[in-house]
Amino acid sequence: MSDRVTFTLSEGIADVRMSRPEKRNALDGAMFQALADVGERLKTEQGVRCVVLSGDGSSFCAGLDFASFQMMAGGDAPAADDQSSPGAMKEGRITHLAQQVCWVWQEIPVPVIAAVHGHALGGGLQIALGTDVRIVHPDTQMSVREVHWGLVPDMTGTLMLSTLVRADVAKELVFTARVFDGREAHALGLATRLSDSPLETAMAMAREITDRSPDAIRGSKALLNGLFNAGAAEQFAAERRMIGSVIGRPNQIEAVMANFEKRPSVFTDPA
Repeated sequence: MSDRVTFTLSEGIADVRMSRPEKRNALDGAMFQALADVGERLKTEQGVRCVVLSGDGSSFCAGLDFASFQMMAGGDAPAADDQSSPGAMKEGRITHLAQQVCWVWQEIPVPVIAAVHGHALGGGLQIALGTDVRIVHPDTQMSVREVHWGLVPDMTGTLMLSTLVRADVAKELVFTARVFDGREAHALGLATRLSDSPLETAMAMAREITDRSPDAIRGSKALLNGLFNAGAAEQFAAERRMIGSVIGRPNQIEAVMANFEKRPSVFTDPA
């Protein structure tokens, strides 16, 4: 397994940690692949009754790696047929790689709890939204950040937001790309519970879950997912089409360049 993600299993609890603390667990190609791989493994790993997902160091996940935005500033985007790229599709899946690192937690048949602290920005927030339960530190800095970079939330975020908050709230968070803290996230419904020690609280909840019948827990997750995740394939396809229509285009490059150069953006209106 890649050193980007660590995994241990003890007493039915899979402890999964993003492990790139020097970069606040930012998402690069290796991190995308490592998350997808560990998620795939957990679907069939014997003895797993609950999963706790967290990030080593000062943050849960600060979003897309800075180097990726530098590539965008140069007008470069990974080819969709590059199997190491976040946009790579695997035969038989309803997701590409970047979507799968969020969606795989829904495919795992047991509950997945995210312990969130520090930063959960952009793709990092979308990963947290893909889990079943989110334990969040009150001071965590969170944002649906994609529009800030001229992008759209295309890592299953549109579907997951729609299941957690009102439509107007989802739109406001996406359109403004503003940063908010864990307290507001809890008030809005994005955080399940607040804790000054998210990982400790998540582990305690996981132990409580492992004391329940594994058949009942798995059956309950399957039934609830059947309600909440209806239309997922169609929505994820729409996300892929939309990101393809904006990434690498002049307005998206301008958004990145204006941020790098710390100046106002100068956009052109659609024809």
